[in-house]
Amino acid sequence: MRKVSIFGATGSIGQSTIDLIARAPDNYQVVALTGGQNIAQLAQDARRLQAQVAITADETRLGDLREALAGTNIEVAAGRSALVEAATRPSDWTMSAIVGAAGLEPGLRALQSGADLALANKESMVCAGPLMLRTATAAGQQLLPVDSEHSAVFQGLIGEDLSAVERVIITASGGAFRDWPLDDLEKATPEQAATHPNWDMGQRITIDSASMFNKALELIETKEFFGFSPSQIETVVHPESMIHALVGFNDGALMAHVGPADMRHAIGFALHYPERQTLPVERLDLVKLGQFTFRPACETRWPALRLAREVMEAGGLMGAVFNAAKEVALDAFIDRQINFPRMAGIVEEVLTRLSSQASHNPDAITLDMVMQADHLAREDARAIIAA
Repeated sequence: MRKVSIFGATGSIGQSTIDLIARAPDNYQVVALTGGQNIAQLAQDARRLQAQVAITADETRLGDLREALAGTNIEVAAGRSALVEAATRPSDWTMSAIVGAAGLEPGLRALQSGADLALANKESMVCAGPLMLRTATAAGQQLLPVDSEHSAVFQGLIGEDLSAVERVIITASGGAFRDWPLDDLEKATPEQAATHPNWDMGQRITIDSASMFNKALELIETKEFFGFSPSQIETVVHPESMIHALVGFNDGALMAHVGPADMRHAIGFALHYPERQTLPVERLDLVKLGQFTFRPACETRWPALRLAREVMEAGGLMGAVFNAAKEVALDAFIDRQINFPRMAGIVEEVLTRLSSQASHNPDAITLDMVMQADHLAREDARAIIAA
């Protein structure tokens, strides 16, 4: 029986992971489930899976969680220190699905404690890719991508010689505003940005999809995860969201990963790796689909893509700066302090202010250095918004 933990259990990735584990309960022992504000869901899943411990990141909700799990033997805890402690508990496989930079330290601790890490938290690689890879290697553990795009690249590279790869193409749906006139974006609301044409995701990641900041993070993650140069990494808009990524080789071949817009595929691949197991996902009818279409990923419409390329070229701690500034700008848009296009402008200003962070040697980056860069970027972003 495999021991598993799910960090970010109440989000869309966490819920899809729970769906797969609950279908084979005799195969898994659930160690830890963590969540945020959705205490009812967290408690329900902890009971259903008989988790050892349930943790809410919000210390003010500890009493609510304790009450919801009264009468069970499930441990209850709250706060960041509790999240980190849970990551050190023995586990064979841990899902890292906490949104944002907050997911970095629990993921590192899980690797150090002997768990293979299924990484849905793309910010970990964006902010601290070299540190994540070093930690996994030192611990002798697998670091498995769960983003659909990176899972697709990972699968396309199995058995291949990396030196034969010419390019990697990451596809993007284009999000909620892919067909909007550019002039209308200034009037876009958070509610409109949070409606995705293809995927069922949380508010923040769906807005990031509309701004292409999500795709920008994925471009940086591709560089960090697989070691490709920025010039090898491309993106195209693929409205159908059926081709998740393509790998191009030096003989002209393109290997495409095609599948439904269902995160249970990438999660299931990571859960069962290196084997493939039957998964409860749709089998595509290509005749019914009819065609796949592609469009250029315009950097005028989506300046986040241009900024991602600058970050990849700069290196150092600029990924941490980029992500932190993006998170603050996103908060400001959700709170209606700024308009939709202003998010990219704020991130660009912060990158310019903190360009010195590019000088850090990636092989010497530590968690403290990442957190300091994150702190500086958040301070600068807030100051720009307040000005």
